Order: sequence, then C-alpha cells, then structure tokens
Amino acid sequence: MSGGRRPRGFFGKRLYQLQHAPRPVFRAVLASGGSGVIFMLIYLVYDLHVERALASGIAPSLIFGGGDLRTEAAALMVICTSTLGSLLTYLIVPQPSAHGGATVRSGWSALLGLFASLPIAYIALVVESQFLKPILLAL
Repeated sequence: MSGGRRPRGFFGKRLYQLQHAPRPVFRAVLASGGSGVIFMLIYLVYDLHVERALASGIAPSLIFGGGDLRTEAAALMVICTSTLGSLLTYLIVPQPSAHGGATVRSGWSALLGLFASLPIAYIALVVESQFLKPILLAL
C-alpha cells in the first residue's frame, strides 16, 4: 500500500491557504477592505466632481476645496484607510493567550492591520481610477 493522497503542487498549496486563512488575518483583511471601500467611494465622488467641473470649463478656484486637489485627496484616502484599518484590526483581533480567558489587545494587532490596509488602499485607488471612474464618466 502506498499511503494516502499525493502531495499538493504549488498552486494546490496556495489554494488551500486561501481557503483556510487564519482567523486574525481574515479579520484584518476584512476590516481594512471595508475601510478601503468606504474611503474609495468618498474619493470617487470628489474625483468625479473635479473631472466634470474641469470638463465643463469651470474655473479651478470654484471647485470644492479651491482647486484640483486629487493628489492630496488620494494621499488622504491612503492615510485614512490605513489608520482606520489598523484601529479596527486592533479592536477586533485579540492577542492569543494560553489560558483563553482574558482578551488582551496588542500593538501587533494594529501592525497586522497596517500591513493589510496599505495594499488594499492602493488596490482601491486602482479600482477607482481604472474601472469605476471611466464607467461613471461615460454615463
């Protein structure tokens, strides 16, 4: 008898890891993804407002905020997403304890949220600028 099943390949291992993610990592990605979606939608509204105002010939000083501040708004979106993602992860991901009784918060949970939120914020910017904005401008 040869034993059990044959070992998984590279993609089989990655698929298994994706389907069985650890609970703290799942919570961190979910918290960061939620905050990324919220701030992306706020940025999308501002970006569409500026784009339509510039296309219609309105003076840049009359645009909300006093001009075309999309670069600053994108940077603010990344900062807000990473801050809120870190804070939510700090609040919902407790540090594991040996006895399982008390819930202990740790800075490591916030750091996990930061590491999860930075790529999500930039992915949200790409989705906004490459997919949602062209679709909504065409309407």
